Amino acid sequence: MSLDDDVARMDARTLAAHIRTRALSAMEVTETALARLARLDPLLHAFCTPTPELARATARAVDAQLAAGEPVGPLAGVPVGIKDLVFTANIRTTFGSPLYRDFVPEEDDIVVERLKAAGAVILGKTNATEFGYSGVGHNPVFPTTRNPWDTALTPGGSSAGSGAAVAAGIVPFAIGSDGGGSVRIPAAHCGIYGFKPSMGRVPVYPGCRDERYPGASSWESLEHIGPMSRSVGDAALMLNAIVGPDPRDRYSIPASDGDYLAAIAEPDITGLRVAFSEDWGYAAVDPEVRRVAAAAAEVFATVLGCRLERADPGWEDPAAMFATLIAAETDLGGMRRMINGREHEISPHLLDLLRRDWTAEEITDAKTGRKRLCNTMWRFMAHYDLLLTPTLAVPPFPVHMQGPEVIDGRMVRSNAWLCFTFPANLTGQPAASVPAGLTAAGLPVGLQIMGRHLDDRTVLRASAAFEHARPWLERLPWHGSGSAGRVRNTEY
Repeated sequence: MSLDDDVARMDARTLAAHIRTRALSAMEVTETALARLARLDPLLHAFCTPTPELARATARAVDAQLAAGEPVGPLAGVPVGIKDLVFTANIRTTFGSPLYRDFVPEEDDIVVERLKAAGAVILGKTNATEFGYSGVGHNPVFPTTRNPWDTALTPGGSSAGSGAAVAAGIVPFAIGSDGGGSVRIPAAHCGIYGFKPSMGRVPVYPGCRDERYPGASSWESLEHIGPMSRSVGDAALMLNAIVGPDPRDRYSIPASDGDYLAAIAEPDITGLRVAFSEDWGYAAVDPEVRRVAAAAAEVFATVLGCRLERADPGWEDPAAMFATLIAAETDLGGMRRMINGREHEISPHLLDLLRRDWTAEEITDAKTGRKRLCNTMWRFMAHYDLLLTPTLAVPPFPVHMQGPEVIDGRMVRSNAWLCFTFPANLTGQPAASVPAGLTAAGLPVGLQIMGRHLDDRTVLRASAAFEHARPWLERLPWHGSGSAGRVRNTEY
Protein backbone atom coordinates (compact mmCIF):
# COMPACT_ATOMS: atom_id res chain seq x y z
CA MET A 1 0.00 0.00 0.00
CA SER A 2 1.35 3.47 -0.90
CA LEU A 3 1.90 6.31 1.56
CA ASP A 4 -1.04 8.06 -0.15
CA ASP A 5 -3.30 5.11 0.67
CA ASP A 6 -1.97 4.85 4.21
CA VAL A 7 -2.48 8.54 4.99
CA ALA A 8 -5.86 8.70 3.26
CA ARG A 9 -7.15 5.86 5.42
CA MET A 10 -5.81 7.18 8.72
CA ASP A 11 -8.11 9.15 10.95
CA ALA A 12 -6.96 12.45 12.45
CA ARG A 13 -6.24 10.89 15.84
CA THR A 14 -3.90 8.32 14.29
CA LEU A 15 -2.17 10.91 12.14
CA ALA A 16 -1.69 13.22 15.12
CA ALA A 17 -0.22 10.36 17.18
CA HIS A 18 2.17 9.29 14.40
CA ILE A 19 3.34 12.86 13.91
CA ARG A 20 3.89 13.40 17.66
CA THR A 21 5.99 10.23 17.87
CA ARG A 22 7.73 11.17 14.59
CA ALA A 23 6.70 7.90 12.94
CA LEU A 24 5.51 10.26 10.20
CA SER A 25 6.63 13.81 9.67
CA ALA A 26 4.11 16.60 9.33
CA MET A 27 5.71 17.41 5.97
CA GLU A 28 5.22 13.85 4.71
CA VAL A 29 1.55 13.95 5.66
CA THR A 30 1.09 17.42 4.15
CA GLU A 31 2.80 16.58 0.86
CA THR A 32 0.74 13.40 0.59
CA ALA A 33 -2.49 15.34 1.18
CA LEU A 34 -1.48 18.02 -1.34
CA ALA A 35 -0.69 15.35 -3.94
CA ARG A 36 -4.07 13.72 -3.38
CA LEU A 37 -5.74 17.13 -3.67
CA ALA A 38 -3.95 17.79 -6.97
CA ARG A 39 -5.00 14.38 -8.30
CA LEU A 40 -8.64 14.32 -7.22
CA ASP A 41 -9.77 17.92 -7.08
CA PRO A 42 -9.97 18.41 -10.87
CA LEU A 43 -12.75 15.79 -10.66
CA LEU A 44 -14.41 16.93 -7.43
CA HIS A 45 -13.84 20.70 -7.17
CA ALA A 46 -13.86 20.39 -3.39
CA PHE A 47 -11.25 23.13 -2.86
CA CYS A 48 -11.79 26.59 -4.32
CA THR A 49 -8.59 28.12 -2.90
CA PRO A 50 -5.84 25.61 -2.05
CA THR A 51 -3.06 26.97 0.20
CA PRO A 52 -0.08 24.69 -0.44
CA GLU A 53 2.63 27.12 0.68
CA LEU A 54 0.85 27.93 3.94
CA ALA A 55 0.36 24.19 4.52
CA ARG A 56 4.05 23.46 3.94
CA ALA A 57 5.14 26.32 6.19
CA THR A 58 2.91 25.06 9.01
CA ALA A 59 4.16 21.49 8.57
CA ARG A 60 7.80 22.62 8.65
CA ALA A 61 7.13 24.54 11.87
CA VAL A 62 5.51 21.49 13.49
CA ASP A 63 8.43 19.26 12.53
CA ALA A 64 10.90 21.82 13.86
CA GLN A 65 9.05 22.02 17.18
CA LEU A 66 9.07 18.24 17.53
CA ALA A 67 12.75 17.99 16.60
CA ALA A 68 13.52 20.54 19.30
CA GLY A 69 11.53 18.60 21.87
CA GLU A 70 8.96 21.39 22.20
CA PRO A 71 5.30 20.68 22.98
CA VAL A 72 2.83 20.80 20.11
CA GLY A 73 -0.94 21.15 19.91
CA PRO A 74 -3.39 18.23 19.76
CA LEU A 75 -3.92 18.68 16.00
CA ALA A 76 -0.28 19.33 15.13
CA GLY A 77 0.46 18.40 11.53
CA VAL A 78 -3.05 17.16 10.70
CA PRO A 79 -4.48 18.54 7.42
CA VAL A 80 -7.84 20.33 7.57
CA GLY A 81 -10.13 22.08 5.10
CA ILE A 82 -11.86 25.37 5.94
CA LYS A 83 -15.23 26.22 4.39
CA ASP A 84 -15.16 29.30 2.19
CA LEU A 85 -17.80 31.02 4.33
CA VAL A 86 -15.36 31.07 7.26
CA PHE A 87 -12.94 34.01 7.52
CA THR A 88 -9.23 33.26 7.02
CA ALA A 89 -6.66 36.01 7.40
CA ASN A 90 -4.59 36.60 4.24
CA ILE A 91 -6.44 33.82 2.38
CA ARG A 92 -9.07 34.64 -0.21
CA THR A 93 -12.57 34.14 1.18
CA THR A 94 -15.24 34.57 -1.48
CA PHE A 95 -18.38 33.26 0.28
CA GLY A 96 -19.11 31.67 -3.12
CA SER A 97 -20.20 35.04 -4.47
CA PRO A 98 -18.98 37.31 -7.29
CA LEU A 99 -19.52 40.17 -4.83
CA TYR A 100 -16.50 38.93 -2.84
CA ARG A 101 -14.54 37.24 -5.63
CA ASP A 102 -11.22 38.83 -4.62
CA PHE A 103 -11.87 39.48 -0.92
CA VAL A 104 -8.95 38.70 1.42
CA PRO A 105 -9.85 39.13 5.12
CA GLU A 106 -7.45 40.72 7.58
CA GLU A 107 -8.55 38.47 10.43
CA ASP A 108 -9.34 34.84 11.14
CA ASP A 109 -12.63 33.52 12.37
CA ILE A 110 -12.36 32.35 15.98
CA VAL A 111 -12.52 28.71 14.91
CA VAL A 112 -9.55 29.24 12.56
CA GLU A 113 -7.58 30.92 15.34
CA ARG A 114 -8.18 27.87 17.51
CA LEU A 115 -7.31 25.34 14.80
CA LYS A 116 -4.05 27.16 14.15
CA ALA A 117 -3.27 27.25 17.86
CA ALA A 118 -3.84 23.47 17.96
CA GLY A 119 -1.28 23.01 15.17
CA ALA A 120 -3.63 22.00 12.33
CA VAL A 121 -2.34 22.35 8.76
CA ILE A 122 -4.78 24.35 6.63
CA LEU A 123 -4.82 22.76 3.18
CA GLY A 124 -7.13 25.41 1.74
CA LYS A 125 -10.66 26.78 1.48
CA THR A 126 -13.44 24.39 0.53
CA ASN A 127 -16.19 25.28 -1.92
CA ALA A 128 -19.60 26.48 -0.71
CA THR A 129 -22.85 27.79 -2.13
CA GLU A 130 -23.31 31.55 -2.42
CA PHE A 131 -23.41 32.93 1.15
CA GLY A 132 -24.68 29.49 2.23
CA TYR A 133 -28.20 30.12 0.88
CA SER A 134 -28.63 26.64 -0.58
CA GLY A 135 -28.34 22.96 0.30
CA VAL A 136 -26.40 21.92 -2.80
CA GLY A 137 -22.88 22.44 -4.17
CA HIS A 138 -22.85 25.11 -6.86
CA ASN A 139 -22.15 28.84 -6.89
CA PRO A 140 -21.49 31.52 -9.55
CA VAL A 141 -17.71 31.72 -8.91
CA PHE A 142 -16.23 28.22 -8.99
CA PRO A 143 -16.92 24.90 -10.73
CA THR A 144 -19.65 22.83 -9.12
CA THR A 145 -18.52 20.49 -6.36
CA ARG A 146 -19.12 16.83 -7.16
CA ASN A 147 -19.97 13.88 -4.95
CA PRO A 148 -17.12 11.33 -4.57
CA TRP A 149 -19.68 8.51 -4.64
CA ASP A 150 -20.82 9.57 -8.12
CA THR A 151 -19.52 12.73 -9.74
CA ALA A 152 -22.79 13.24 -11.60
CA LEU A 153 -24.48 13.85 -8.24
CA THR A 154 -24.46 16.68 -5.69
CA PRO A 155 -22.52 16.27 -2.45
CA GLY A 156 -25.07 18.49 -0.73
CA GLY A 157 -24.27 21.89 0.74
CA SER A 158 -23.69 24.47 1.68
CA SER A 159 -20.49 22.87 3.10
CA ALA A 160 -20.15 21.01 -0.19
CA GLY A 161 -16.39 21.09 -0.55
CA SER A 162 -15.78 20.07 3.05
CA GLY A 163 -18.00 17.02 2.63
CA ALA A 164 -16.41 15.97 -0.66
CA ALA A 165 -12.84 16.52 0.60
CA VAL A 166 -13.39 14.37 3.67
CA ALA A 167 -15.23 11.59 1.82
CA ALA A 168 -12.48 11.47 -0.83
CA GLY A 169 -9.73 11.12 1.78
CA ILE A 170 -8.01 14.41 0.95
CA VAL A 171 -8.33 15.55 4.57
CA PRO A 172 -9.46 13.53 7.60
CA PHE A 173 -11.70 16.35 8.78
CA ALA A 174 -12.92 19.80 7.78
CA ILE A 175 -14.85 22.76 9.11
CA GLY A 176 -18.44 23.31 8.03
CA SER A 177 -21.02 25.89 8.99
CA ASP A 178 -24.66 25.06 9.56
CA GLY A 179 -27.49 27.61 9.40
CA GLY A 180 -30.16 25.13 8.34
CA GLY A 181 -28.34 21.84 7.97
CA SER A 182 -25.19 22.74 6.03
CA VAL A 183 -22.92 20.44 8.07
CA ARG A 184 -25.39 17.56 8.19
CA ILE A 185 -26.62 17.76 4.58
CA PRO A 186 -23.26 17.06 2.89
CA ALA A 187 -22.37 14.62 5.66
CA ALA A 188 -25.43 12.57 4.71
CA HIS A 189 -24.91 12.81 0.95
CA CYS A 190 -21.18 12.06 1.21
CA GLY A 191 -21.50 9.19 3.69
CA ILE A 192 -19.45 10.82 6.47
CA TYR A 193 -20.05 12.15 10.00
CA GLY A 194 -21.21 15.71 10.62
CA PHE A 195 -21.87 17.33 13.99
CA LYS A 196 -23.73 20.58 14.65
CA PRO A 197 -22.99 21.57 18.26
CA SER A 198 -25.44 23.42 20.46
CA MET A 199 -25.94 27.07 19.60
CA GLY A 200 -22.97 29.06 20.91
CA ARG A 201 -20.82 26.02 21.75
CA VAL A 202 -18.37 27.06 19.00
CA PRO A 203 -18.24 30.87 18.79
CA VAL A 204 -18.52 32.66 15.44
CA TYR A 205 -16.72 35.90 14.52
CA PRO A 206 -16.38 37.88 12.33
CA GLY A 207 -18.58 36.13 9.77
CA CYS A 208 -22.23 36.35 10.59
CA ARG A 209 -21.57 38.46 13.68
CA ASP A 210 -20.05 41.49 11.87
CA GLU A 211 -22.09 44.13 10.05
CA ARG A 212 -19.08 45.23 7.99
CA TYR A 213 -19.62 42.37 5.57
CA PRO A 214 -23.07 42.44 3.92
CA GLY A 215 -24.06 38.96 2.83
CA ALA A 216 -21.48 37.39 5.10
CA SER A 217 -23.11 39.03 8.13
CA SER A 218 -26.34 37.10 8.55
CA TRP A 219 -28.27 34.35 10.31
CA GLU A 220 -26.97 35.31 13.75
CA SER A 221 -29.40 33.20 15.78
CA LEU A 222 -29.28 30.23 13.39
CA GLU A 223 -25.63 29.76 12.45
CA HIS A 224 -23.43 27.04 13.97
CA ILE A 225 -19.92 25.87 13.14
CA GLY A 226 -18.96 22.23 13.48
CA PRO A 227 -16.69 19.39 12.37
CA MET A 228 -17.14 17.08 9.40
CA SER A 229 -15.10 13.90 9.63
CA ARG A 230 -14.84 10.25 8.75
CA SER A 231 -15.25 9.17 12.37
CA VAL A 232 -16.97 10.35 15.54
CA GLY A 233 -13.65 10.34 17.38
CA ASP A 234 -12.15 12.83 14.95
CA ALA A 235 -15.12 15.14 15.42
CA ALA A 236 -14.62 14.93 19.20
CA LEU A 237 -10.91 15.65 18.78
CA MET A 238 -11.65 18.79 16.78
CA LEU A 239 -14.41 19.89 19.15
CA ASN A 240 -12.02 19.77 22.08
CA ALA A 241 -9.89 22.33 20.24
CA ILE A 242 -12.61 24.73 19.06
CA VAL A 243 -15.32 24.95 21.75
CA GLY A 244 -15.52 27.59 24.45
CA PRO A 245 -16.78 31.13 24.93
CA ASP A 246 -15.44 34.27 23.31
CA PRO A 247 -16.58 37.84 24.02
CA ARG A 248 -16.78 38.58 20.29
CA ASP A 249 -19.80 36.28 20.01
CA ARG A 250 -22.67 37.26 22.29
CA TYR A 251 -24.30 33.86 21.71
CA SER A 252 -21.26 31.91 22.91
CA ILE A 253 -21.70 29.72 25.98
CA PRO A 254 -19.28 28.32 28.57
CA ALA A 255 -17.33 25.20 27.62
CA SER A 256 -18.81 23.20 30.47
CA ASP A 257 -19.58 20.06 28.48
CA GLY A 258 -16.28 18.36 29.34
CA ASP A 259 -13.76 16.37 27.31
CA TYR A 260 -15.53 15.03 24.22
CA LEU A 261 -12.97 12.30 23.57
CA ALA A 262 -13.52 11.06 27.12
CA ALA A 263 -17.29 11.19 26.55
CA ILE A 264 -17.08 8.68 23.69
CA ALA A 265 -14.41 6.42 25.17
CA GLU A 266 -17.06 3.98 26.45
CA PRO A 267 -20.21 4.95 24.58
CA ASP A 268 -22.76 2.83 26.43
CA ILE A 269 -26.26 4.24 25.84
CA THR A 270 -28.25 1.34 27.29
CA GLY A 271 -31.62 2.46 28.61
CA LEU A 272 -31.84 5.80 26.82
CA ARG A 273 -35.31 6.78 25.66
CA VAL A 274 -35.21 7.33 21.92
CA ALA A 275 -37.89 8.60 19.54
CA PHE A 276 -37.81 7.92 15.79
CA SER A 277 -39.78 10.09 13.40
CA GLU A 278 -39.51 8.95 9.81
CA ASP A 279 -41.37 11.90 8.26
CA TRP A 280 -42.38 14.42 11.01
CA GLY A 281 -45.91 13.24 10.31
CA TYR A 282 -46.22 15.26 7.08
CA ALA A 283 -43.07 15.12 4.91
CA ALA A 284 -42.59 13.32 1.61
CA VAL A 285 -39.67 10.90 2.00
CA ASP A 286 -38.03 8.66 -0.59
CA PRO A 287 -38.89 4.99 0.10
CA GLU A 288 -35.24 3.93 0.08
CA VAL A 289 -34.40 6.62 2.63
CA ARG A 290 -37.28 5.41 4.82
CA ARG A 291 -36.02 1.84 4.61
CA VAL A 292 -32.39 2.61 5.41
CA ALA A 293 -33.16 5.12 8.18
CA ALA A 294 -35.71 2.85 9.84
CA ALA A 295 -33.25 -0.06 9.84
CA ALA A 296 -30.59 2.20 11.38
CA ALA A 297 -33.01 3.40 14.06
CA GLU A 298 -33.80 -0.20 15.00
CA VAL A 299 -30.13 -0.71 15.86
CA PHE A 300 -30.69 1.57 18.87
CA ALA A 301 -33.21 -0.94 20.22
CA THR A 302 -31.87 -4.31 19.07
CA VAL A 303 -28.13 -3.73 19.52
CA LEU A 304 -27.62 -0.67 21.72
CA GLY A 305 -30.27 -1.41 24.35
CA CYS A 306 -32.32 1.78 24.05
CA ARG A 307 -36.07 2.12 24.50
CA LEU A 308 -37.14 3.06 20.97
CA GLU A 309 -40.55 4.48 20.06
CA ARG A 310 -41.96 5.88 16.85
CA ALA A 311 -43.20 9.38 17.63
CA ASP A 312 -43.54 12.80 15.98
CA PRO A 313 -43.07 16.11 17.84
CA GLY A 314 -46.39 17.34 16.47
CA TRP A 315 -45.72 20.68 14.81
CA GLU A 316 -46.97 21.92 11.46
CA ASP A 317 -44.47 22.23 8.61
CA PRO A 318 -42.25 25.19 9.62
CA ALA A 319 -40.54 25.64 6.23
CA ALA A 320 -42.20 28.95 5.34
CA MET A 321 -41.50 30.30 8.82
CA PHE A 322 -37.83 29.29 8.55
CA ALA A 323 -37.49 31.00 5.15
CA THR A 324 -38.91 34.20 6.62
CA LEU A 325 -36.46 34.08 9.53
CA ILE A 326 -33.58 33.72 7.07
CA ALA A 327 -34.77 36.91 5.38
CA ALA A 328 -35.13 38.61 8.77
CA GLU A 329 -31.52 37.74 9.64
CA THR A 330 -30.16 38.83 6.25
CA ASP A 331 -28.72 42.31 5.72
CA LEU A 332 -31.28 42.99 3.01
CA GLY A 333 -30.37 46.66 2.59
CA GLY A 334 -26.64 46.06 2.41
CA MET A 335 -26.98 43.16 -0.01
CA ARG A 336 -29.47 45.00 -2.22
CA ARG A 337 -27.01 47.87 -2.54
CA MET A 338 -24.18 45.45 -3.33
CA ILE A 339 -26.05 43.64 -6.10
CA ASN A 340 -27.40 46.82 -7.74
CA GLY A 341 -26.44 46.53 -11.39
CA ARG A 342 -24.95 43.06 -10.86
CA GLU A 343 -28.16 41.10 -10.48
CA HIS A 344 -27.25 38.87 -13.43
CA GLU A 345 -24.24 37.54 -11.50
CA ILE A 346 -26.17 36.35 -8.44
CA SER A 347 -27.68 32.91 -7.78
CA PRO A 348 -31.36 33.03 -8.83
CA HIS A 349 -32.72 31.65 -5.55
CA LEU A 350 -30.76 34.30 -3.60
CA LEU A 351 -31.93 37.02 -5.95
CA ASP A 352 -35.54 35.97 -5.35
CA LEU A 353 -35.07 36.35 -1.59
CA LEU A 354 -33.52 39.81 -1.96
CA ARG A 355 -36.14 41.11 -4.39
CA ARG A 356 -39.14 40.08 -2.34
CA ASP A 357 -40.79 42.71 -0.15
CA TRP A 358 -40.91 41.08 3.27
CA THR A 359 -43.48 42.54 5.66
CA ALA A 360 -43.11 43.24 9.36
CA GLU A 361 -46.12 41.00 10.00
CA GLU A 362 -44.50 38.06 8.21
CA ILE A 363 -41.37 38.49 10.31
CA THR A 364 -43.15 38.83 13.65
CA ASP A 365 -45.38 35.85 12.80
CA ALA A 366 -42.26 33.81 12.02
CA LYS A 367 -40.61 34.77 15.30
CA THR A 368 -43.75 33.81 17.20
CA GLY A 369 -43.90 30.54 15.26
CA ARG A 370 -40.32 29.81 16.23
CA LYS A 371 -41.23 30.18 19.90
CA ARG A 372 -44.09 27.72 19.46
CA LEU A 373 -41.83 25.20 17.73
CA CYS A 374 -39.17 25.51 20.45
CA ASN A 375 -41.78 24.96 23.15
CA THR A 376 -43.19 21.96 21.29
CA MET A 377 -39.71 20.49 20.98
CA TRP A 378 -38.95 21.09 24.68
CA ARG A 379 -42.14 19.32 25.74
CA PHE A 380 -41.43 16.44 23.36
CA MET A 381 -37.82 16.03 24.50
CA ALA A 382 -38.91 15.92 28.14
CA HIS A 383 -39.95 12.33 27.33
CA TYR A 384 -36.89 11.35 25.26
CA ASP A 385 -33.11 11.55 25.49
CA LEU A 386 -32.67 11.44 21.72
CA LEU A 387 -34.72 12.08 18.60
CA LEU A 388 -33.82 10.19 15.41
CA THR A 389 -34.89 11.08 11.86
CA PRO A 390 -33.55 10.60 8.37
CA THR A 391 -31.05 13.42 7.80
CA LEU A 392 -32.51 14.17 4.37
CA ALA A 393 -35.66 13.12 2.55
CA VAL A 394 -33.84 11.91 -0.58
CA PRO A 395 -30.54 10.30 -1.62
CA PRO A 396 -28.02 12.37 -3.63
CA PHE A 397 -29.49 13.76 -6.86
CA PRO A 398 -27.97 15.30 -10.02
CA VAL A 399 -25.77 18.38 -9.74
CA HIS A 400 -27.13 21.79 -10.76
CA MET A 401 -30.54 21.01 -9.23
CA GLN A 402 -31.77 22.85 -6.14
CA GLY A 403 -33.70 19.75 -5.22
CA PRO A 404 -36.21 17.24 -6.58
CA GLU A 405 -39.74 18.48 -7.18
CA VAL A 406 -41.27 15.02 -6.82
CA ILE A 407 -40.58 12.81 -3.80
CA ASP A 408 -42.33 9.45 -3.42
CA GLY A 409 -44.89 10.48 -6.03
CA ARG A 410 -45.74 13.82 -4.34
CA MET A 411 -45.13 17.23 -5.88
CA VAL A 412 -43.03 19.25 -3.42
CA ARG A 413 -41.08 22.49 -3.16
CA SER A 414 -37.51 22.21 -4.45
CA ASN A 415 -36.21 22.61 -0.88
CA ALA A 416 -38.60 20.11 0.72
CA TRP A 417 -35.82 17.49 0.88
CA LEU A 418 -34.21 19.59 3.68
CA CYS A 419 -37.21 19.23 6.00
CA PHE A 420 -35.38 17.29 8.73
CA THR A 421 -32.35 19.51 9.35
CA PHE A 422 -33.43 23.11 9.94
CA PRO A 423 -35.65 22.53 13.03
CA ALA A 424 -32.48 21.94 15.07
CA ASN A 425 -31.24 25.36 13.96
CA LEU A 426 -34.48 26.95 15.10
CA THR A 427 -34.12 25.35 18.54
CA GLY A 428 -30.31 25.44 18.77
CA GLN A 429 -30.14 21.79 19.84
CA PRO A 430 -27.13 19.59 19.10
CA ALA A 431 -27.62 17.34 16.07
CA ALA A 432 -25.45 14.96 14.08
CA SER A 433 -25.68 12.98 10.87
CA VAL A 434 -24.23 9.46 10.95
CA PRO A 435 -23.90 7.22 7.88
CA ALA A 436 -26.94 4.95 8.14
CA GLY A 437 -26.37 2.69 5.15
CA LEU A 438 -26.74 2.57 1.38
CA THR A 439 -29.68 2.60 -0.99
CA ALA A 440 -30.19 -0.27 -3.43
CA ALA A 441 -28.30 1.90 -5.94
CA GLY A 442 -25.33 2.13 -3.58
CA LEU A 443 -25.79 5.76 -2.47
CA PRO A 444 -25.31 6.95 1.11
CA VAL A 445 -28.17 7.78 3.48
CA GLY A 446 -27.76 9.65 6.77
CA LEU A 447 -29.49 9.18 10.11
CA GLN A 448 -29.93 12.36 12.14
CA ILE A 449 -29.40 12.16 15.91
CA MET A 450 -30.76 15.10 17.88
CA GLY A 451 -30.22 15.63 21.60
CA ARG A 452 -31.75 17.75 24.30
CA HIS A 453 -30.82 21.40 24.68
CA LEU A 454 -27.05 21.69 25.38
CA ASP A 455 -26.61 17.91 25.67
CA ASP A 456 -23.86 17.59 23.06
CA ARG A 457 -22.16 14.78 24.97
CA THR A 458 -25.11 12.41 24.64
CA VAL A 459 -25.37 13.03 20.89
CA LEU A 460 -21.66 12.25 20.53
CA ARG A 461 -21.94 9.14 22.74
CA ALA A 462 -24.92 7.89 20.74
CA SER A 463 -23.07 8.59 17.47
CA ALA A 464 -20.04 6.63 18.71
CA ALA A 465 -22.22 3.77 19.92
CA PHE A 466 -23.87 3.51 16.51
CA GLU A 467 -20.49 3.71 14.78
CA HIS A 468 -19.25 0.79 16.89
CA ALA A 469 -22.39 -1.21 16.15
CA ARG A 470 -22.48 -0.44 12.42
CA PRO A 471 -19.00 0.64 11.27
CA TRP A 472 -19.06 2.75 8.13
CA LEU A 473 -15.42 3.38 7.22
CA GLU A 474 -15.31 0.48 4.77
CA ARG A 475 -18.25 2.03 2.93
CA LEU A 476 -16.38 5.21 2.02
CA PRO A 477 -16.08 5.72 -1.76
CA TRP A 478 -12.27 5.90 -1.81
CA HIS A 479 -11.76 2.43 -0.29
CA GLY A 480 -10.85 -0.42 -2.56
CA SER A 481 -13.80 -2.50 -1.41
CA GLY A 482 -17.51 -2.11 -0.86
CA SER A 483 -19.13 0.58 -2.97
CA ALA A 484 -15.95 1.90 -4.60
CA GLY A 485 -16.63 -0.05 -7.76
CA ARG A 486 -19.92 1.75 -8.22
CA VAL A 487 -18.40 5.24 -8.37
CA ARG A 488 -19.08 6.64 -11.84
CA ASN A 489 -17.00 9.20 -13.76
CA THR A 490 -14.31 9.15 -11.06
CA GLU A 491 -10.95 7.42 -10.92
CA TYR A 492 -9.37 7.04 -7.53
